[in-house]
Formats: sequence, structure tokens, C-alpha cells
Amino acid sequence: MVIIVKKGADETQVENLKSMLRAKNIEPHVSKGSLQTIIGCVGDVAHIDPALIEALDVVESVQRIQEPYKEANRKFHPEDTAIDCAGVKVGAGGFSVIAGPCSVESEEQIVGIARSVKAAGATMLRGGAFKPRTSPYAFQGMGAEGIRLLSLAKKETGLPIVTELMDFKDIDLFNDVDVIQIGARNMQNFNLLKEVGAYTKKPILLKRGMSATIQELLMSAEYVMASGNPNVILCERGIRTFETALRNTLDLGVVTLLHRLSHLPVVIDPSHATGHAWMVDSVAVAAAAIGADGLIIEVHNDPPHAKCDGAQSQTPEMFARTMARINKVREALA
Repeated sequence: MVIIVKKGADETQVENLKSMLRAKNIEPHVSKGSLQTIIGCVGDVAHIDPALIEALDVVESVQRIQEPYKEANRKFHPEDTAIDCAGVKVGAGGFSVIAGPCSVESEEQIVGIARSVKAAGATMLRGGAFKPRTSPYAFQGMGAEGIRLLSLAKKETGLPIVTELMDFKDIDLFNDVDVIQIGARNMQNFNLLKEVGAYTKKPILLKRGMSATIQELLMSAEYVMASGNPNVILCERGIRTFETALRNTLDLGVVTLLHRLSHLPVVIDPSHATGHAWMVDSVAVAAAAIGADGLIIEVHNDPPHAKCDGAQSQTPEMFARTMARINKVREALA
């Protein structure tokens, strides 16, 4: 349920309304926009009579939210949310490009790539320290050492770092990490989502599961937000379909749809979506054109010898050309 507050409402009246809601075991979340103030009601609102709320002098109207996700719902928060990622703004007009290797392999590799992607215009550095792999025999990442090397690259370049958390027991290793990624395989690991939401206010980059619906993605975001962390960035990386020519099937229309349904920023991952480095450029440009709030692109200094996902990784030179095209598109649309 959403309560629309009258323009010019007295703060004391608003506080009294919030107290009344809490007395009914409803947690009020106030969102003040440029045109109106709304109060989102989180909890079991089935026993609340909207007519009684609308009768209050401070209330303009009451709306029931039919969707099961509340805090991620645009009705709950009409204006776009901007997520602060260690000084880098994502959403509400803030466009960010996160770039780096699928996995951290050495100090020379990650620091060198960090320098090159920053020079090309990337605003954050990605790199996998813990890697979920289909095969138990595949490279699983460097773990804690990988995070240490990411921190060195951060000190060297100033780029905020983004890396994936697979198991909550490793959360203390992420003190220097600026954005915590929850990967596609863990999108519906609800215990992990609740633990991360309750433990930290760091931004969470939440990737859509390989077979997840849009509503399931938003419900996963709701787990994080309902647990106490409002800073969620949605990531579309393609889903598994009958098509085998591409690694996944990417529907760029979900950017427009998610922006209609939710106030949260939407980032596109063209690397995992296509599986081919030569396709990343055009898909990244298209994502920027359709209104994505950012991109996450895999870049490797030596893709043929990468320990993970070399086929979909751009070289630094390819990435620089892609950034130049993205900037032209965004300038044309400004």
C-alpha cells in the first residue's frame, strides 16, 4: 500500500501518521520527490482499511500495490534511484561502465587492465576473485588473494572495485570492495540475499538468473531491500533459451520494462549475453542507446590465454573503441 501525502502537509501530521502505521505493525518508508511525498507501507496491510487512512487530513489518496515486490516497485518510489558506488553515481542520469577481467590472475594482469580501462573511460573495475564454475575442475578464482590484488589495482587507479560474493562466510574479505556482485547462479539464494541485505549498505549488483523471470529478479532485489539495504543495481545478462548460437539470449527491451516497473538502476552485461568478444561492441552501444544506466564489460589483456571466459573478453584496444562509440551515442541522446 502507498499513501500519497498532501502537498504542504505539516511534518507533525506526517509523523503522527507514521506512528499510527507502526502501531499497526506496518513499517512506513517515506519518499520525498520534487512533486509529491509518498509513504510506502511494508508489512501485512490486508487488515488496513484504505478509507480510514484517506479520511486523515494529511492524506491525498491511498493506492494498493498488487505486485508482490514493494520496495523495488516504482509505485513505492516514483523517482529514479541513484546508487552511490564510492563516488560513482549509477542511475537517475548517472551512467557507469564497469570493466575488467572475468577473473583476477596476477598483479601485473589486474593492475595493467585497470590502467587501460580507466584510460578508456571506465568508471569502475570488475574482476572475479571467487568464481562459480560449471565444472569442478575449472579455475575457481584466487579467492582472498584475488581481492588483495583488486585492492592494489584500486589504489593504483582510484577505480572502485566490483567483485562477486558466493558465500556469506567470506564477507569479511570484502571490506575494501565497493560493490558486491551477486551472480546469476545465486540470484535466488535467498539466505545469502537476506544476510547481505542485513549486514551491509554497500551497493549490490544483482544479476538476473539464467532462467529467471523479471518478477523473480525483482523479488530477489526485494529480499535485499527488505533486509535493510536499499542500494540494489539490477543487471540483465541474458537468459537461457532454445537458441545455441549465442551464449545467452539478451532482450534489451527489459531495460525499458524494468524502468517502468522499478526505480532501481539497470545495467547490461553484453559479455555474458553474447559470449563473443566481437559482438560486445554493438550490443553495448545498443544498451546505451535504449537507456541502460550502465554496462559491465569483460576486458582481458590476453584473451586467448585467459583462465576464464576469454572468448567473450575484449582486448583493451577493443574496449577503447567501444567506449568511444558509447560516448557518441550518449552525446547524441543528451
